[in-house]
Amino acid sequence: MTQTRDPGLQPERTRLAWRRTTLTCTVVAILAGKQAIEDDITAAGVAGASLSALVWVGFLAVGHRRIRALESPRPTALSHRGALLAAACTVALAAFAVAVVL
Repeated sequence: MTQTRDPGLQPERTRLAWRRTTLTCTVVAILAGKQAIEDDITAAGVAGASLSALVWVGFLAVGHRRIRALESPRPTALSHRGALLAAACTVALAAFAVAVVL
């Protein structure tokens, strides 16, 4: 007996959570860029802002792929690679934010 997914609000909540997380990542990347060009422009600041933008694009790709996958009636589970990439992007964004501030 195959069991279908609960058609309740859980898939919508999960999509909204991914959208909120992606929006938060966007704000952090924008603030890192603003911080890098607001004060004295240093090589570390520019590198941190550039890498933050690169990480933001990676996280945006993971988030968008997951949001699209949740629209199907039987979405697949988040792959280990996708989860690892999302976690790595989060940690890297925090590290690059520190580089911009210092």
